[in-house]
Amino acid sequence: MKLGNEIENPSQNVKYKSLKYRDIWLYLGYFWVSITIYVCLMPNPPSPSSFEFGDKLMHMAGYIGLFLWFSQIYDRQYHWYPALGLILLGVFIEFAQSLTVYRSFEIADMFANTAGVLLGWLLAGTFISFIFMKFESIVFKEQNV
Repeated sequence: MKLGNEIENPSQNVKYKSLKYRDIWLYLGYFWVSITIYVCLMPNPPSPSSFEFGDKLMHMAGYIGLFLWFSQIYDRQYHWYPALGLILLGVFIEFAQSLTVYRSFEIADMFANTAGVLLGWLLAGTFISFIFMKFESIVFKEQNV
């Protein structure tokens, strides 16, 4: 059943926003997740910043961005799907880091990731959640011939 600006995916029974290029946005988001996993598990990651707790701010910012990305694809009532997935991703990455000799397990990183997801969830209630729709309406506008 179609409700406003959302559509139902019958194969998964999950409502998505009606984006013309939803699959592309979704795959780009998955690509971003894979880059995140790679950077978090690589031996010599880029140094986030030189000030205290700078790495925690980078964790938060990354997860805010990831959540905002996926919140533009899923309808608001289903935002808990990407929220739960991203929180579990942050936990998984920390445990995976504990299995390496060159990275370390930090509970504080898990908290920073979760805080980023929660802050992203708050921001998703603003105009930010319509950026993809606006982008598609401007860039991919259908022309009447």
